[in-house]
Amino acid sequence: MVAQDTQLLPPSDEGIARAAQLLRAGQLVALPTETVYGLAGDARNSDAVASIYEAKGRPSFNPLIVHLPDVDSAKELVIWNERAQVLADAHWPGPLTMVLPLREGHGLSPLVTAGLDTVALRLPAHPLARRLMRESGCALAAPSANPSGKISPTTATHVMAGLSGRIAAVLDGGACPVGVESTIIGVYDDETRLLRPGGLAVEDAEATLGAPLAGAGEGIIAPGQLTSHYAPGASVRLNATSIQAGEVLLGFGPMACTINLSEKGDTREAAMNLFPALHQLDAMQPKGIAVAPIPNTGLGLAINDRLSRAAAPRD
Repeated sequence: MVAQDTQLLPPSDEGIARAAQLLRAGQLVALPTETVYGLAGDARNSDAVASIYEAKGRPSFNPLIVHLPDVDSAKELVIWNERAQVLADAHWPGPLTMVLPLREGHGLSPLVTAGLDTVALRLPAHPLARRLMRESGCALAAPSANPSGKISPTTATHVMAGLSGRIAAVLDGGACPVGVESTIIGVYDDETRLLRPGGLAVEDAEATLGAPLAGAGEGIIAPGQLTSHYAPGASVRLNATSIQAGEVLLGFGPMACTINLSEKGDTREAAMNLFPALHQLDAMQPKGIAVAPIPNTGLGLAINDRLSRAAAPRD
């Protein structure tokens, strides 16, 4: 990959116009969403999509999420159904991604779907992301804007630290308010499947549908399903009740620790703080990161999913 100067663009009319110009030219721009920063490229341009995989060092069998400005844009790409409409009415725009069957003539690069006959779609709620999509006129393939497998970025500084010199620009929208990636739900067959917990609580999705979500099934059909992912440089040890020599402690609830995700035990606050805390702890270069127990309810399910992948054995 040829090194390039990465522009840090302000959240102004001029910054958005420049980001849109770069996207239309097939360049890559990191953009803020309410979940994490995404690395965006024109989803119909195979060269741009290939550049996303190259910049991140991402395996080509790991599909990408396509970000869109509205439901009508989604219906042009996929075979829509009643369950998708119910979920969209309740949770779009927002931290929900749906995987649906591709419509004939969709026009997306086959690299986006990693050769599958389904595609993951999301309508982000962040106002800068929405403005950029409309101004660029592009459907945007946008995985998290970090080197593959590393801690996800929730600030422009995180993006620059991981991808500066590899992408054209970063549109600085401040810190991401949700802080973990979107919940991914599959509506591509007769079951409605939880493919990845995330920023929409599973309980809320199930309440919308009036039924429990089925399991993911076999194979990788959506982003975030790799066993080892979201990993800091240091090893991660879960459900720790004490720390070992050389470790730092990531806490939850009222306790003595190095950094606390939420002193009041709020899983929404903890989700927002998760990736920034991991970045801070990793910068201390500890022998390991011990993590206090976190309840598996609400956004705790998404937090524990990310932590379990961060703690998984690495290739």
